[in-house]
Amino acid sequence: MPFVNYAAKEINLKLVYYGPGLSGKTENAKWIHRKTDPERRGALLQLTTDSERTLFFDFMPLTLGTIRGFRVRVHVYTVPGQIYYAATRKLVMRSADGVVFVADSQEQRMDANVESLDNLHRDVAEHRLDLGDAYVMQYNKRDTPDALPLAELRAALNPAGWPEFAAVAVRGDGVFDTLRAVTRLAVAQLQAPRAAGQ
Repeated sequence: MPFVNYAAKEINLKLVYYGPGLSGKTENAKWIHRKTDPERRGALLQLTTDSERTLFFDFMPLTLGTIRGFRVRVHVYTVPGQIYYAATRKLVMRSADGVVFVADSQEQRMDANVESLDNLHRDVAEHRLDLGDAYVMQYNKRDTPDALPLAELRAALNPAGWPEFAAVAVRGDGVFDTLRAVTRLAVAQLQAPRAAGQ
């Protein structure tokens, strides 16, 4: 459920980038932050651990249009993919309004993708999140030599038919398409009749 700041006339949406370690969640967030007008973005906050390239979370508000006179502010978070950060992932997932699952297209990462997707479903159920259809699948690292065909990734990871995008996050390919899709879905949840009646 989005946080509404009546004093500032803002609706705050929380979008979470989820996926296995080193799948490209951090690269997505950094690319978005780097390519967004500095006047329209907040600071990129990052907490790292002692292990290699592990992102604890990053936070970035982007201001969008208005809904019923309220400005929409989007907060983008990434969660650590490593299995031993389960508590942190659950904390970040709390009150999420939309999720991007960043899958690693490389064949040797398929087990990690499946395990992370199972963790996502558990975290959503545990927090009783009502995300409706606000899920997007991103197949990252499409430029790697051992990237699996999209049809194979789709069959294994996206049986629900979430909107999906091929990406190379380090080059920005597919990054903003993914962000726009999850933002639209989260905003649509806000504008649904059940949300309007609350």
